[in-house]
Amino acid sequence: MARRSRKRRRRPPARQREAGTGSAAPVAEADKSPGSSAIAGDRRRHNRRVRYRDPEERPKAPWAPFPLVELVVLVALVLLAGGFAVQGHRGTVMIGAGLVLGTLAGLELSIREHFTGYRSHTALLAGAVALAVLVALTLLAPSIPAIIRLVIAAAAFAAAARFLVRTFQRRSGLSFRFR
Repeated sequence: MARRSRKRRRRPPARQREAGTGSAAPVAEADKSPGSSAIAGDRRRHNRRVRYRDPEERPKAPWAPFPLVELVVLVALVLLAGGFAVQGHRGTVMIGAGLVLGTLAGLELSIREHFTGYRSHTALLAGAVALAVLVALTLLAPSIPAIIRLVIAAAAFAAAARFLVRTFQRRSGLSFRFR
């Protein structure tokens, strides 16, 4: 049996999307067949996500018109450059602050893209969880041997990765996305 190609659904003009008309109907539709039960229909509706967003469009931040992440990255770059120019303890602190700010900006973008189903960042986010657990254990319980702390951090990585993969699958309908 030959396979048929699927055509991408075209987005309606912006005024039709705002008015709720056009060809972009919700994906979640109730099954109206006579033999289907209400419970099965509810499960199908619950498992499918309503997706109106263009798959190529990046998710917007809650502070959308204000470029907060871009400004934080700019401040991080200025701190890094200034930290290499300034010598001594002050330069080291500036480099550390620049690295922390740049990391937080990238992590925020990764969280937003992952939890909206735009792009999977499972390894990065699970690694951040493992690093946070490792730092917390090192600071709060220094008497625990280092190998035990590493094992606990690896278990936190595995648990976070499992949770993040399932969350991404629910949000996007895919297990991963290339590009």
